[in-house]
Amino acid sequence: MTNKILKSLIIPTLILAFNSNAAEQNSLSAANQISISADKQEGQLKANVGIFEKNVEIIHGNRRITADRLEVHKRDELGDNQQLLIATGSPARFEEKQSDGTTMSASADEVRYDVSKRFLTLVGNAQVSQAGQKINAKSITYDIEQQLISAEKDENSTDRVHTILVPIETKKSKKDDKGQP
Repeated sequence: MTNKILKSLIIPTLILAFNSNAAEQNSLSAANQISISADKQEGQLKANVGIFEKNVEIIHGNRRITADRLEVHKRDELGDNQQLLIATGSPARFEEKQSDGTTMSASADEVRYDVSKRFLTLVGNAQVSQAGQKINAKSITYDIEQQLISAEKDENSTDRVHTILVPIETKKSKKDDKGQP
């Protein structure tokens, strides 16, 4: 009985967590399937929280999260289709294939993903990589939709934010390298 209740709360919550469009929720197809693997699963029914532990991996479309522990929070105060995913690990990882074909990857001791806002908060050994560019800091926030990123160092540390930029080759410079006009 408890297992049926647990499945009825957690699975729909995860489906909602990865689908921000209500029409998509009503017509889930094989392409919209969510694959969840973990060594342990439980639910806090009163708090409407799903918890997955040990070797956690969630794959949905172009997104992938791996962690030691993942909490899926669904609460009325978060609004319709508003879920907060909190992944922790050594490190926890979030990956998303972008429309240009590149992969944005993020990792930290704690990765928080606000699904509806497409907003990442990375805390502790935070790193974001995309198209050869890389940012390392104590904490990073990334508004994926707006493509806005902010990184900060730890107040008590001498370590600063570190960014690596890779020059983007243009078609002209590639032709020049080959001796073509």
